[in-house]
Amino acid sequence: MSALRLITQQLLRSRKIINISKYKSIATSSKFNNKSPLEGIRVIDLTRIVAGPYCSMILGDLGAEIIKIEKPGTGDESRHWGPPFLKTTKDSTYFLSVNRNKKSVCIDLKKGKDIIYELAKTSDVLIENYVPGKLDEMALGYKDLEKVAPHLIYCSLTGYGSQGPYAKRPGYDVIAASIGGLLHITGPKDGAPCKIGVAMTDLATGLYAHGAIIAALLQRTKTNRGQWIECNLLSTQVASLINVASNYLNADKEASRWGSEHESIVPYEAFPTKDGFMTIGTGSDAQFIALTKIINLPELSVNEKFKNNTERVKNREELLTILREKFKTKTNKEWSDILEGSPFPYGPINTIKEVFNDPHIKHVGMVREMNHPIMGKVKFVGPAVKFSYGTNEPRLPPPTLGEHTREVLKKVLNYSDQTLENLIKNKIIQ
Repeated sequence: MSALRLITQQLLRSRKIINISKYKSIATSSKFNNKSPLEGIRVIDLTRIVAGPYCSMILGDLGAEIIKIEKPGTGDESRHWGPPFLKTTKDSTYFLSVNRNKKSVCIDLKKGKDIIYELAKTSDVLIENYVPGKLDEMALGYKDLEKVAPHLIYCSLTGYGSQGPYAKRPGYDVIAASIGGLLHITGPKDGAPCKIGVAMTDLATGLYAHGAIIAALLQRTKTNRGQWIECNLLSTQVASLINVASNYLNADKEASRWGSEHESIVPYEAFPTKDGFMTIGTGSDAQFIALTKIINLPELSVNEKFKNNTERVKNREELLTILREKFKTKTNKEWSDILEGSPFPYGPINTIKEVFNDPHIKHVGMVREMNHPIMGKVKFVGPAVKFSYGTNEPRLPPPTLGEHTREVLKKVLNYSDQTLENLIKNKIIQ
């Protein structure tokens, strides 16, 4: 039985923290076969923009119930990040990309903190991405929630963490990527720094957070305690520098921009063709020899200047000049046919249209569709991870603002219609 399955059984026992030994037999019961790994886990999602919503979306694909708390009237700022917008709801397609599997509940946090307290008592995880100290001012920080829900996993996603000289700064992906060195190593060799085409620092932070949350849930089965998790954009970015960081820390080697080239492997870049670019990577001498044979330049493999990767890196300009001229002689399609079956990795640089028309992307079913009563048919890029029997699937389309306020408060907290009307009248919920 998987660790994720064990975690979820804890919550199926009226959300009382129990010893793991008491429910091992329950976890192996056929009653729980073929279910989502995080079925039974409830998440209060106080995040906006990208990193936090991406994290909670992944948890939702894995089966967790995601209650997205939004500001009445405006909601998540990314709803307005367009064009393009959906015609039916006026929400941006940007919002659509990271907010499936969620129920939108509009609560004024300043007036409605008691509702959050009540939800916390029935939930397993709370995720937030406010500037450090902001939720503490509203009595919704970790220490406040710990008192009312000691079992709660409280995950904070911030720009720079809760300590240090930058702690109070708001954080965006491109700023963390700038301070954290990613823009310094991205772009043409002799050109200006470039922003990555998507918010990779945000996405990596969301991935770090989702893994940390699952680890904390697993640890809770052993300790019967919740805890505070801190993830931040800058730390994530610096941790993602991998070999570039190691080069500097261990060899005092400053990094520079290489375009599509690789500093330590040659050839490894995007070569211009007749109608586009073809990316080739040969990480071993055997792969390089195979490349020279397939493109009909076998003499390169016996040249002393190119006999191994070390020599190829030293003599990169001479070798790459030859290869670049060769690849310009044919189209991407012609090179794809020639390279089919090669023992080294290769691929064309596709436009986004070409990505979604790629036969492999179609075969593995990366694009999913769902129907929404207001939005109509909407399309998504599905989860990248598959389980042998567990379910990892988009289950709910992105919500309209406040779509589930009444439903959640009635079903989860047993609020009466009169209570809901009073909360609406006092502008606590929408």
